[in-house]
Amino acid sequence: MRARIYQPAKTAMQSGTAKTKGWVLEFAPATAREVDPLMGWTSSGDTQAQVKLRFDTREAAEAYAAARGIDYDVQLPKERKPVIRARGYGENFATDRKGAWTH
Repeated sequence: MRARIYQPAKTAMQSGTAKTKGWVLEFAPATAREVDPLMGWTSSGDTQAQVKLRFDTREAAEAYAAARGIDYDVQLPKERKPVIRARGYGENFATDRKGAWTH
C-alpha cells in the first residue's frame, strides 16, 4: 500500500489560503477503475482510494505512515510569489491623483 503526503493547493474558486496550511495523506489506488456497462459510471472496489487523512504538520503525517508501515512519497509545495502592486486597490480612491480619472 502506497501513500502520498502533500500540502493541498488553493482551489480556483477561492482567493484566500484557507485549508492549505495542513498536510494530507492520500492512498494511491490499488486497482484501476472500471466502467459500469449499464450506467457508464466509473467505480472501483478499492476503498482506500477514498481515504484522505489530514494532519497539522508534515512530520505528523510521516510519523503516522511510519508507525503503520505505509510506504509514502512526500511532495513539497511550490512557493508562491506574493502579488503586490504599488498602492494596489487603494490607488482607485487616491486623493493625490495627478490627472483626471477617466473610466
